[in-house]
Amino acid sequence: MIRRFTSYFVSAAVLVLVLCEGANSQFSNSCRGTIKDFPEGEFHMARVIYPTVGGGGSHGCRQPWWAIDYPLAEGHFLPALRRMTNMSVADDSIALELTDDAIFRYPFLFLQQPGRGYWNPTTQEAANLRQHLLRGGFLLIDDLHSEGDWYPLENALNTVFPDREIVEIPDNDPIMHSFFDLDKGIQVPGERHLRRFGGGEIGAQMEGPQHWRGVYDDKGHLMVAINFNMDMGDSWEHADDPDYPVAMTAQGYKLGVNYVLYSMTH
Repeated sequence: MIRRFTSYFVSAAVLVLVLCEGANSQFSNSCRGTIKDFPEGEFHMARVIYPTVGGGGSHGCRQPWWAIDYPLAEGHFLPALRRMTNMSVADDSIALELTDDAIFRYPFLFLQQPGRGYWNPTTQEAANLRQHLLRGGFLLIDDLHSEGDWYPLENALNTVFPDREIVEIPDNDPIMHSFFDLDKGIQVPGERHLRRFGGGEIGAQMEGPQHWRGVYDDKGHLMVAINFNMDMGDSWEHADDPDYPVAMTAQGYKLGVNYVLYSMTH
């Protein structure tokens, strides 16, 4: 599937410019994260550590799959989130294993590349994650592409919630409108999906159509949000890359802001 981006809305370009200018000078552009005992703001994102083999990265950082876009994704997005919402936002994320009871102090969990990383939670990990989510926590899953990536994730979530289905998130779900009104027709590519066509035009060759999927609780609140055939983390990481399409960066930031605000108000 090939998507070409021939024109960018002025609003998208302005949004990205403003967000990139908000980069936090306190953020350390190090491949290693920081260790925190307690959340350092109203919002403090926690990356989920899981056992994996291999990894990838860019900008001189080789990371395991669960940390694939770290540190630049956080370094770009978190200051932008603070600037747009006026919330108290921690300068960096924290990385935690699901067996660590500290996850209950961090309501917002971020899990990347569960397909290529073959995320396969143990019984204890699944039980902890299930309790975290049923108590009001939120899990955002990002950066998985094609049916080959989907099957490991589906199996993992069936271990966590054997009695709940993964469903498509409808257009009228509050998460699609919690801050920005999201256009579900805009797909967010990974940097590796970008291609330069004749005349210098930049487009993306994706591995399938985009899907917003999730798992709901008994009250109809979204507990798990899944970006399928999308790479929101890359849109954050490459926000200052002139070869990454502006409209896609703007969409990735809007997605992130909506997810965070939804998780804090539902």
